[in-house]
Amino acid sequence: MPDHPEVACYAESRDGITWTKPALGLFEFKGSTHNNIVWTGAGAGNFVVFKDGNPAAPASEHYKAVGSDRWHEKPVLAAFASEDGIRWRRLRDEPIITDGAFDSVNVAFWDAGRGRYVAIYRDFRHGVRTIKRAESRDFLNWTPGEWCDFGDAPPEHLYTNATAPYFRAPHIYLALPRRFLPWRNYFEDAPSPGASDGVFMSSRDGVHWDRRFLESFIRPGLDVRNWAQRANTPAVGIVATAPDELSMYVERHRTFSTNHLERLVLRTDGFVSVHAGAREGELRTRPIVFRGTNLVLNYATSAAGSIRVEIQDALGNPLPGFALEDSPLLWGDVIDGNVGWKRAASRTDPEPLRRLAGMAVRLRFVLRDADLYSIQFR
Repeated sequence: MPDHPEVACYAESRDGITWTKPALGLFEFKGSTHNNIVWTGAGAGNFVVFKDGNPAAPASEHYKAVGSDRWHEKPVLAAFASEDGIRWRRLRDEPIITDGAFDSVNVAFWDAGRGRYVAIYRDFRHGVRTIKRAESRDFLNWTPGEWCDFGDAPPEHLYTNATAPYFRAPHIYLALPRRFLPWRNYFEDAPSPGASDGVFMSSRDGVHWDRRFLESFIRPGLDVRNWAQRANTPAVGIVATAPDELSMYVERHRTFSTNHLERLVLRTDGFVSVHAGAREGELRTRPIVFRGTNLVLNYATSAAGSIRVEIQDALGNPLPGFALEDSPLLWGDVIDGNVGWKRAASRTDPEPLRRLAGMAVRLRFVLRDADLYSIQFR
């Protein structure tokens, strides 16, 4: 571990792949200001930044951050702001949120759909590390924290959460918590026991979370140093680094001098999929109401695989022109694949889906040796 107080540092990249650490000259470190430090002192240890999408935010607060502090010896969350993401100031001496543990990465962001700031932060419940949600109109005055609900999932230590709205569907929050198992010890001589990995979950409100995917999403892997007790913390943020590629970043080699961030990649929307093997499988959605004129799918099949789509009414009856036998046979590996119904289209009505917009419909997918990653109406 470092022999100096924690500091927050700055790095930049044009492509999310190659990064530089500019000398900013803002803080002295070991007798020199030739470094990339942007904050020291309270909050620096878990200083989490976001670009403020609030159209009412002043230019001096285009970037905001939260970081933990101690207030009357109690851990609290403090607020910071910056015009350029480099030169920071504390927004006020008093904390903004006080009902949590805050001793690891806590996040905040602007939810454009709700017109609110949202904070997802750590606390203990029944001795288990878990998370809360609060919201605010002005980033300074927050609602009391609400315990997050994980449904029927077993209680697990979620040390961090790395929550952010998914940029391709901002109404959906994606989170990559670091799951901590304090009773496991990979190194017999470790000063502190425990092992960690990264898991995946999603939510539409930040309170009710879908944790049906209990398997590890980011494993420690072959590198033995990633089996240290608090390694493998996913960083906040998922970015597009190619038209068909997403990148995420995870801290590796925790407690070692080789501690670093590693970039991991996956296909666009490729977090989870509906999968069918060689035997045909089906999926039918709940009734949905859509806007748009095109159904766009993200899918991958084998050379022998396929996907077909049927549109039904809310009761499950195929709609004329959109039955399974009317569906094109989709196969290949496509990020944005448009589905066309030739029988439903005509010279005077080339966009037949327009007729169904605003109605309650179900989508029925029939898959063979295929993965369906996402669906979208445009």
